[in-house]
Formats: sequence, structure tokens, C-alpha cells
Amino acid sequence: MTVNKGPELLCPAGDMERLEMAVAYGADAVYLAGSDFGMRAFAGNFTPQELRRAVALCNSRGVAVHVTCNTMPRNGEVERLPEWLEYLQEVGADAAIVADVGVLALLKRHAPALKVHISTQASITNYQAARAWYDLGASRVILARELSLDEIAEIRAKTPRELEIEAFVHGAMCVSYSGRCLLSNYMTGRDASRGACAQPCRYKYALMEEKRPGEYFPIGEDEGGAFILNSRDMCMIDHIPALAAAGLSSLKIEGRAKSAYYAAIATAAYRHAIDAAAAGRPLEKVWRDEVEKVSHRPYSTGFYFGEPGQYTGDARYIRDYQVVAVVESCDASGHALCSLRNKFAAGDELELVGPDVPATAFKVPAMTDTDGFSLTEPRTPQMRFYVDLPVQAPPLSFLRACRKSS
Repeated sequence: MTVNKGPELLCPAGDMERLEMAVAYGADAVYLAGSDFGMRAFAGNFTPQELRRAVALCNSRGVAVHVTCNTMPRNGEVERLPEWLEYLQEVGADAAIVADVGVLALLKRHAPALKVHISTQASITNYQAARAWYDLGASRVILARELSLDEIAEIRAKTPRELEIEAFVHGAMCVSYSGRCLLSNYMTGRDASRGACAQPCRYKYALMEEKRPGEYFPIGEDEGGAFILNSRDMCMIDHIPALAAAGLSSLKIEGRAKSAYYAAIATAAYRHAIDAAAAGRPLEKVWRDEVEKVSHRPYSTGFYFGEPGQYTGDARYIRDYQVVAVVESCDASGHALCSLRNKFAAGDELELVGPDVPATAFKVPAMTDTDGFSLTEPRTPQMRFYVDLPVQAPPLSFLRACRKSS
């Protein structure tokens, strides 16, 4: 009997550490970039040597690798593209994500073994655009984020079945149409369409009257002003069955510039959500709660069910949890070797969470350093120490503390 595995879970990999987390926590595929041609210039990204290692790791775990080449290159960059695309094919990447029709033509010529995925930067909002990209050789389209679930279902119904359809389901949203923003370039000289967005949409704005220079008037109903362009984050974890029913082939988590902890926890939450939906059972609350335990702005369901609305109160992230240590190894009894990330001490209340290890609260017992001496508080960054955990935890599990900001 064929088991319905549900849509592909596609996760961000901003660098090797984040890639390892996404793979360990259940990604079916990862998307990443080299040092050029990707839309996240300030993520760690991958050198050619690192990319080869990344593909080898993913191949060993049955995880696909999609490489972003989705900037809009200028004349001076185009001549470097053929060599890069040939390299992607040589190392065994599965697909290239492109937005420019010229890059697509180069890809078909220089790396024909690579699948062609059309980026959300191409602003695909209708079935005719999706068909046109398919006719040009695309195997997948990544839809614009402004579409409703009904519109996605119609695109699926009116495009070739061989064409895969991908959509973002979690992470930051851009106030500009499908990320095509000139505000950053205008205000800071950093081009959003070339991966260098300064996120001026998150700034706090005020009005200044022409004849009253230096006198600022708040935008909003109180003297605190307002963040008038600040988008909510997207979270569709409660609607995985509906996403699958609409015909999506791949569910994409945003966040190549976010932390390794974010990559791991968001992946774990959606992995369990997709698996639960495929099995016809509800998602366990312990995994649903995980999306609340990563750094995020107030959530919405994007445009899937209507206008999401802006969040104008502030541009701050909700960061209620802090990673204090990462598990390096652990035996069957829970005796673990860990590496310190932030301060904590014996007697503190922590949570353990890991690949297929649901959040488990425990009080920290006495610890020992690597020489066997008693330890009540590891203090040195990256210090390695031993601690007894409540359950066995695989490598790359986290110890975290709830530290809500006031």
C-alpha cells in the first residue's frame, strides 16, 4: 500500500550549521545560496567548497538541495553565471531557483541536469504565468505570497500535473509586492533585489511638515507613533491539511538569515504537522507550541484566507526562549556531553528539545566538567560539560530557558 507522505518540507539553510540542523530535524529538502546570486546576502551562505560538502551531507540523508540564483543580475555579473551553474551541476545539486529569464536560458544551456524552480521573485499570481514558465522548461514554480488558498487551488487545477507548485507557509513577510522593493535601495543604497535589504519597512516613521524642520509628528493614535509598514510573520502550521488539499507540492519555511535554533525548531514543528496530516490525525500540542518558542513577530495566516493586516505597534521580535546549551552526545541513561551557549546554573528550570524529542521540562542537576570535577555553573563560552538529562537526546538537541523580556 502506498503511504501518503504529504507535501515536501523545504527548509532554510543559511550556512552549514543551519543546514545540519534542518537535516537533523526532518527537512525533505533545503534551499541555500552560494556567495553570489542569492537573495540573502547577509546570511552566512556557502563557499564552493562548503557547497560540495553540503550536497554530500544531504545526499547521504536523502535530502534534496535547491540553490538560489534568484537575484536580478546586471551585465557585469552575467558572464560569471555559466561557470557557477556548471559547478552546481557538477557537485550534484538538485535544482536551481531562478527569477530572471536570462538566467533560465543559461541554466538550460550550461547545467541541463539541474531542475528549474522559478522564484517567488517572479511574482507568479496566475495559472497562465505558471504555464508559461513550464513551457520554458521549469519543473516547479514558487508562488507569490499574495495569493489566497482558493487562487492556489485554481492554479493547481489549470496547470500541467507535472509542474510542481511550492509556496511559503512560515516566516517573515515583505510589505512590498512579492519582495520587489525599492525602499531599501532608495534610503540606504542596499538593493533588496540583489539580496541586501536593510528592512526599512521595520523602521518607526513620523511626519515632518515642510515649514517646521526638525519637528516630528507621530503617525498613530497615541504619542508612541506607529510602525506603519511592519508586516506580521506568516504561520500556517494549523492549516497543513488545507494546504495539501489545494495541491501544493512543497511547503517552504522562510529564514535563511535566521538562527540555527530557528531552523531546527521550525523544521521540527512542520515535520510533525505534515506527518500528522498525512496520517489523518491532529498535530500534538507539544509540537504546535514550538512555533511560539522561536523568534518571531506576531503571526498571521498571510494572504491564504484574506488580508493579513499590518502590525503597527512595534517592530520587535517575540523572543521568550534562549538556547543555553547544545547536546553533543548522550547515552541511553541521559548522561550527556553538552556545549555552552548562554549562562545557566544547577537548579534552573530548563526544557530539553531535539529531533523527535518533544519539549521536556526538568530542573538542572549538579554537573561536571570534562575532567570530572563538580560544576554548578558553566561559564566559559562553548565550554563542554556533562549533565544528566531526563531522557536520551540525540546530538544537536537543545537545552533552553524561558526568559521572557519585560
